[in-house]
Amino acid sequence: MIYWEIFLAFFIPGIVGYGGGPATIPLIEYEVVHRYGWMNIEEFGEVLALGNALPGPIATKMAGYIAFEQAGIPGAIIALFATIAPSLILMIILLSVLMKFKDSPKVKLLSSIVRPTIAVLLGVMALRFVETSYIDSGWIQTGFMLVASYFLLEKRKVHPAFVILGALIYGAVFLR
Repeated sequence: MIYWEIFLAFFIPGIVGYGGGPATIPLIEYEVVHRYGWMNIEEFGEVLALGNALPGPIATKMAGYIAFEQAGIPGAIIALFATIAPSLILMIILLSVLMKFKDSPKVKLLSSIVRPTIAVLLGVMALRFVETSYIDSGWIQTGFMLVASYFLLEKRKVHPAFVILGALIYGAVFLR
């Protein structure tokens, strides 16, 4: 029964909490503190502070921790799934609708508008990464990483995951 309660405690805030993780925190608080009584308000505040101190989505961190405290690893897995399930379900539904109407002129127009926007956003992000790399590591290291990445990706057709792994190793060895 505890697993079902854990699932509901984190699935319901995900369904009704519009606005992402921070918007679901009061809903999670209601479920965890008031409905199920798994912790008091002070303990919940401490979990919230801990979740805010760590990188990543707040709702999943809180769900994993709270459920682990209540039901161990299986509870944490259920809570994490319950937290991401609403977004996953909505994504599947929206993608199925998109695939149904993929040949529609309106959908093609929407895609043709969105693609350049995404390209610009990715380009701006890449420029910011280069700027940060230049500030932190200098032109020599930044230039080497850019040239090596371009060569491996475009000329040698190395999978991007291996290029990223290589860059991480290079950074760990030479840029401490």
